[in-house]
Amino acid sequence: MKLYQALRNVGNFRTVFDFGGRDVAHWFPGHMAKGLRQMKASLKSVDCIIEIHDARIPFSGRNPVFQESLDVRPHLLVLNKTDLTDLSNKQKILKTLEKKGVRNVLFTDCLRQRDENIKRLVPMVVEIIESTPRFNRDENTNYCLMVIGVPNVGKSSLINALRRTYLKKGRASRVGGEPGITKAVLTKIQVCERPIMHLLDTPGVLPPKIESVETGMKLALCGTILDHLVGEDVIADYLLYSLNRLGNFSYVEKYSLQEPCDDIKDVLKRIAVKLGKTQRVKAITGVGNITITVPNYTAAAYDFIRAFRKGELGQVMLD
Repeated sequence: MKLYQALRNVGNFRTVFDFGGRDVAHWFPGHMAKGLRQMKASLKSVDCIIEIHDARIPFSGRNPVFQESLDVRPHLLVLNKTDLTDLSNKQKILKTLEKKGVRNVLFTDCLRQRDENIKRLVPMVVEIIESTPRFNRDENTNYCLMVIGVPNVGKSSLINALRRTYLKKGRASRVGGEPGITKAVLTKIQVCERPIMHLLDTPGVLPPKIESVETGMKLALCGTILDHLVGEDVIADYLLYSLNRLGNFSYVEKYSLQEPCDDIKDVLKRIAVKLGKTQRVKAITGVGNITITVPNYTAAAYDFIRAFRKGELGQVMLD
């Protein structure tokens, strides 16, 4: 009876997310504009563009400026973070991308010690390059690739994974769990000896204007936009809405809820209590001030979002 009641309540959950007239932050700091200029200036020495994107949002948030400015070279789209992604509709994703003109696609998990698709990347790139003119680089037997993408999708992790696979060497590019780690186009980083192949790491660049609030929220949820620019409470609410819409109720067990819930305040209150994330505040009463303990909703929201990003709430496809 309890299970039946819970599932019946799910039928009354939100079918659309109320953005409340919000507009997602346009995050295009100086280093992004400078990085895009440097990318354009480096194109003459580049044989192939490797665009890396989060596989949880294969369509949302890809920077159209890349296509407009850099799509004069052969192109490979790498959809990374497959360990966090529900790929049950992989063929549908590939067909949709092909309709958009993207035919060379590779799915990867760059943090895995041995990812078979990382081994496929170099032969795939060589085939792509050799099937197209190399402009003024025909006489050069070395290959130079440029890695591009929006922030925090794994560009530096891809470079390190390639070095680990082909050169048996450690990381050469710094990685981090938040956007904005790489600030400038770096010098060439060698990733392979046979053939000799170098990559240019670049800063993550968002479009100056994100196409919609929905797209911006997906980017924020995947950690591409700094949380405080959108608001942890809003991101957490969108996460709850998304999980419920997908029928993913893993948060119920993780946070010891009795049943699925569509009220983010109730969920965050339960998370705060379970994890001991509370704070003491002063309350004004008619007989004086008293100190009370209340849930720390911001800390609870951060934990909820982090659990999603670490894959603790299951594999998810947001697009």
